[in-house]
Amino acid sequence: MNTEPEDDPGKKMRKLLGSSPPVLRLPKKIASNTSLPPKLEDEENAVAPADQQAGASEPSKLSFASTPKGKPASVSKGRLPLFNSPLWNVASVISLAVNAILLIALIVLVINLSSFGMSTSAMVDLGSDLLGGLYGNFEKMDRAHLTTDIEVNTTIPVQFDLQLNQQTNVVLSQDTTVKNALVTLETGVLNITRANSTIVLPQGTILPIVLNLTVPVDTTVPITLHLPLDIPLDKTQLHEPFTGLQEVLKPFYCMVNGNAVNMDGEPICK
Repeated sequence: MNTEPEDDPGKKMRKLLGSSPPVLRLPKKIASNTSLPPKLEDEENAVAPADQQAGASEPSKLSFASTPKGKPASVSKGRLPLFNSPLWNVASVISLAVNAILLIALIVLVINLSSFGMSTSAMVDLGSDLLGGLYGNFEKMDRAHLTTDIEVNTTIPVQFDLQLNQQTNVVLSQDTTVKNALVTLETGVLNITRANSTIVLPQGTILPIVLNLTVPVDTTVPITLHLPLDIPLDKTQLHEPFTGLQEVLKPFYCMVNGNAVNMDGEPICK
């Protein structure tokens, strides 16, 4: 039986470890961007020669994992990937360019107005006149009438039967011979009653006759008409666009002239 007292486990561990940590005995294969804490670095410098001689013959099977170069170890929680995207950079550049152009245009406009000697009140009056003119003209257009004279030139076909039944007088255009005419002649010497004879009616003789016949009519009649046209625009589809334009200009017109009135003298800015 072994009567020797067993060594304390803590003492065995200390004997195995020695006076320096095991980490310092491993071969140095740490990446250049990985550093040890200051305390361990000092201890490593102190015992490095002895450890390198002791472990020079044994290849190391352990190595520290190094962080890949070019990639950050961690991403800050306060930074979003959107603000580093190319789309965000392009949008920022475009926004700055547009703002710069607008600022330059505003400065040029102010310089030009100042060179013409226009004051602020004159500019307000100019805006009032411009907006008032536009509003008034749109109102006039809505109340205008489309008037014109339309000329119609055409021909109409006419087809019908004309019924004639009336008494009229005709005039002979030349001498007319009438054969087997019953003639009654009374003179102081000779009397003839209803005797057949041939007579000649001279030119220009007026004869009363009765017309009783049907006359077919088939012809065309030319027609020329002048039709006056008067269309109020507020009764057409143009009424809605005209009133819409007035409503668009109304807020801006009221900003420069709060006492504006329409064509009837009624206030616009209510």
